[in-house]
Formats: sequence, C-alpha cells, structure tokens
Amino acid sequence: MRGWERSGQAAFNGLVLYVLSLVPGLVLFCAMVTVIPLVGIGVGLALVPLVAAKLRRYTDFQRWLIGRWTGTAIDSPHLDAPRRPAGRTSWWQDTVDVLSDPATWRDLGWLLANPVVAAFTAFLPAAFILEGVYGVLLAAGLWVPIHDEIGTEWYTFVPVSNWATAAAAGVLGLVYFAIGMRIARPLLRAHGVWSARLLEPTEKARLAQRVRRLTESRSDALDAQAAELRRIERDLHDGAQARLVAMGMSLGAIEHLLERDPARTRELLAAARADSARALAELRDLVRGIHPPVLADRGLVDAIRALALDHPLPVEVTAETTGRLDPPVESAAYFATSELLTNVAKHAGARQAWVDVRHGNGALRISVTDDGRGGASPDGDGLRGVERRIGAFDGILAVSSPPGGPTIVTLEIPCASSSPKTSLS
Repeated sequence: MRGWERSGQAAFNGLVLYVLSLVPGLVLFCAMVTVIPLVGIGVGLALVPLVAAKLRRYTDFQRWLIGRWTGTAIDSPHLDAPRRPAGRTSWWQDTVDVLSDPATWRDLGWLLANPVVAAFTAFLPAAFILEGVYGVLLAAGLWVPIHDEIGTEWYTFVPVSNWATAAAAGVLGLVYFAIGMRIARPLLRAHGVWSARLLEPTEKARLAQRVRRLTESRSDALDAQAAELRRIERDLHDGAQARLVAMGMSLGAIEHLLERDPARTRELLAAARADSARALAELRDLVRGIHPPVLADRGLVDAIRALALDHPLPVEVTAETTGRLDPPVESAAYFATSELLTNVAKHAGARQAWVDVRHGNGALRISVTDDGRGGASPDGDGLRGVERRIGAFDGILAVSSPPGGPTIVTLEIPCASSSPKTSLS
C-alpha cells in the first residue's frame, strides 16, 4: 500500500475510533456512574456487575482495535472473576470485586477523557481532510448554489462569493487536505500511546495476572502429574506386573514338574521366557512414555525427529537450537509436540506436516504446521492439554487455523540453554 493510501486509511480509522468514543463510550460511562449510587438501595447490586461486564467487553474490544490500527498492543488488565453460585451474596461480592478493581476506574477515566483527547489525535486528521475536500468542492462550483441560497460562504477566513475567491478556497482546501494526510499516521500512533497509558495493565496488575496464571498452571500440572501416576500404576498392574506374576507361577510349576514331566517343563519354560520378553517390552514402552531414551541421550531435536519418523504422515523437521535445555523443559516440549502431531494424524485430514524448532532470545519456539482442513479450536481438549502442559513453565500457545487450512500451532516456552552445542538442519 502506497503512502497516501496508508495515510487515508489511518485518517478513516481515527474517525471510526472517535465516533466509537462518543456513542457507545459515553453511553457506557453514563450508565456506570448512574448505577453505582444505586448500590445503596440494593438495585445497584444487580446492575453494577451487569453494566461492568458490558464496559469490560467494550474496552477489551477497544484494546484490540486500537492495537490493530495503531500498532500499540494493549493487554487487558482484568482478571477472570471466580465462579460463584447465584444469589444476593454473589451480587454483593461481584459488585465489590468490580468497584475494588483499579482497572474499572481506569477504564471509566479513559471513557471520560478519550472523546476530548481523541478529538486532537484520532479525529483531527479526518477533520482537516474533510475540510480540504469541502474547499475543493467549493472551487469546483459548489459555491454557486450556496451563494444563491444564503449569500457569501465563509471558508475559514476566505469569503467565497465569486470564482476568484472560490479558487482561493480550493487552494486552501488542498493545503488542509495535505496537512490531514501528513498528520494522520503520527497522530493515530499518538492515540494508541495515550490509550495504552490508561487501558494497559499496571505493573501490579501484571504481577497479579502472572500469579493467577502460575497458580492455575501449577494446579493443572499437579492434576496432570496425578493422572500420569495413575496411568503408570494402571499400566504396571495390567501389563508388566501381570506378566511377572504369570512367569512366577510358571516357574513354580516348573519346580514341581522338572523331574516328572520334562516335556511339560520345556513348554512352561518357553512360556515363561515369552512372558519375560513381553514384560520387558512393556516396561520399555512404559519408560519411553515417561521419558524417552532418545530425549535423554540426544536431546529435543533428535527426539522430535524420531517422532517424525514414526508418524503416519510425512513430517519435515527443521531446527535451529543452541545447546541442551533443562530436562523438564525438553520433556514438556517433546510431549507437547507429540500431542500436536497426534492431533494432526487423527483430526486434520492432512497430507503432510512440518515442525520448526527454534531457540533464541531466552525462549524455545516450536511451530507445527499441517496442510489439512483447518478449523482447529484452541478450546478443544487436545490443545487445552498442550496449553496446560506448557503453562507450568509460563509458556503460551497460539493457534491459527482458518477453515480450509493450513493449521499452524505455535508454542513458546521461556528458557535458557545449558551448553554451546548447536543443531542445524
């Protein structure tokens, strides 16, 4: 997009932001300051949480829209409210939570001040451009019917009453138009910076959000650990333990039949040997499910390549990593990648998959891409499980899966390498 097109788009975006600040923004502000005093007579206990929810949705939408149009990303400072049973006690606690949350008051302050500030940041370029267009229209002949109807039309400081003054208005309109186009993008960025001052989380809010996420991820990790221990116990009980019990019984029978029935003894020895081989294979599979030997011996990249070789679809692995990572991080990344590749095989309808592993700037980033049908939901059990697994390390998961594909799932885990070894492929 050329420069003048970007400037025109910026002016239009600013105009939209200004209109939104006037219509829904001021309406929500007035609604909120109206229902807060009603808490004293009880009605506000039901209305304050309701209006606050609308306010939060609107400001979160503004954060997203401003971030997209101005380039200034604005995170939401609001924490998810705990679930409570419905009733008067819940109304009271919800109202207390809303009114004691500093983010609520910062949102209200932004709603009140934004129409004034946005008039000089978001709306001003559009005003110059529209005024400039009006001046050009006057020069093109619009001044004639206006003059016939109301007489002299003042265009800022130019009295338009003939073609000469209309031409002067047209020249001035071009100047206004050029000014509006010139200031559109800088002022839109300034609007994003101003909005971020009030709408983004404070350091205290960021710390609270981080504590909340770590608490939730810790709980999820403990639940996952307990489930994994139950799985290991079940696999041992139903697999290797049963094999070893059967082998012990066979050896006991062999002890009694050794001298009396050599043929039967040989059969039982063969069965015991087969049971021991199966028990050993099951134990190896179990250990591989807990921590694959290739992961411990060769590292994350080679372990993912081993996953790719065993996958039913062609999987291309590219990697750029620096050194080995902490074993817990490697393990979490390995099993998360394994789960993502399993999802590709089961649900994507893909013909091929790609895995890209990179480590840099203190973070491990793994992207799994497939050429399947798309439409993957981040709220599905599989992806939620991956998110919980890496959440224990303060990791994040991003999903891009438009209908028709491709699907790209990227996970990022903050970590540092522990050796200077580099793997490239």
